[in-house]
Amino acid sequence: MSDPTTAAAGRRASFGFIFALAVMNSVSFGIMIPILPNLIKTLAGGDTAAASEWNVVFATSWGIMQFFCGPLLGMLSDRFGRRPVLLLSLLGLGVDFLFMAFAPTLWWLLLGRLLNGATAASFSTANAYLADVTAPQDRAKVFGWMGSAFSFGFLVGPVIGGLLGGDDLRLPFLAAAALTFVNFLYGLFVLPESLPPERRAKAYDWKRANPLGSLRLLRSRLGLLPLAGVGFLFQFAHIVLPTIFVLYTAHRYGWSIQFQGVMFFLTGALGIVVQMVLVGATVKRLGERRTLLIGLLAGAGGFFWYGWAPIGWAYLLGTPLFALSGFIMPGLQGLMTRKVEPHEQGQLQGATQSLNGIAAMMGPALFGLVYAWSLRGHHPEGLAIWLAAGLLLAAFVLAFAAARQPAPAAAAAE
Repeated sequence: MSDPTTAAAGRRASFGFIFALAVMNSVSFGIMIPILPNLIKTLAGGDTAAASEWNVVFATSWGIMQFFCGPLLGMLSDRFGRRPVLLLSLLGLGVDFLFMAFAPTLWWLLLGRLLNGATAASFSTANAYLADVTAPQDRAKVFGWMGSAFSFGFLVGPVIGGLLGGDDLRLPFLAAAALTFVNFLYGLFVLPESLPPERRAKAYDWKRANPLGSLRLLRSRLGLLPLAGVGFLFQFAHIVLPTIFVLYTAHRYGWSIQFQGVMFFLTGALGIVVQMVLVGATVKRLGERRTLLIGLLAGAGGFFWYGWAPIGWAYLLGTPLFALSGFIMPGLQGLMTRKVEPHEQGQLQGATQSLNGIAAMMGPALFGLVYAWSLRGHHPEGLAIWLAAGLLLAAFVLAFAAARQPAPAAAAAE
């Protein structure tokens, strides 16, 4: 029998490795956020509406690849372990950044996005990794910490991107590629495997390694499908800001790339406070379900405010409210991971990733085209953001009706 103290130390060490990997990955991703839309705009001849439409093409194509490849990668991680899939995902992201750094046309940029979409599984596989090494009652808090790693990317990455991209739009992508390949080497030589052979799937099930097959898991567990629906609506709504934020704030408020970087810094800082400090205490006091509901209401309210704000300073005042949407995923992931077995955690993440792929296909098309329509037809510029608020309100209604907080005894039994 293993020593409990040694086992606990191993879990802490594993979390430290995966958290560091997630931070580096999110920083490299954050570097490109304020730059890619401007690079697309440059290659599109400076037309803001055309750039918004090309953003739709890029994000939709990425979502299609996620829809088909997410379940495949999830099943691979259940069968062969989390570590190989994480390394493959990092390699694909690094190559995509190189495409962004050197692509002479929009079509070359699109090729890089397709490759990244086919291999992107770093955060979903990281969540499966954490489910492997964390007790069920502690998962919401740990998922909150992982969310803070993503917020840290928003805190640091866009600032670096804005500073490096002021004179050369390609330079931030070279920096992101370098950081991603360092991340890959870190995972190759340092990161331990979280799923031991005896807890892995016994065989690779091709019937479940496709979008429809993977989604059967969501129907096979009581209450899991409605929770997945909440996650889908959240991911759908959340796409509005990555799709239009840079173009929207530059056009409506006249924000520069540098100021947009500052805005990402503020958003990331608030996200870190919420996810590292408030999530654990809130889940402990109110439970995962109520934490999820608070996050959904706060996110909807924040989106309504963002769409209304007539000037830049008014927009900034809505950021503390919107930061509370950081409650959503920790509460939701905590509820969902309780409902599946250890050898199904990767399949669960693959199924949710497939749903995220659908959201990534639909979201940019909806929000990007609505925003372009608003610009060309002189309609309210915040209309696309108000649509996102409506999606979160729908998610709140679904979560209120369907999400149930597991009883303490059941949680302990798992």
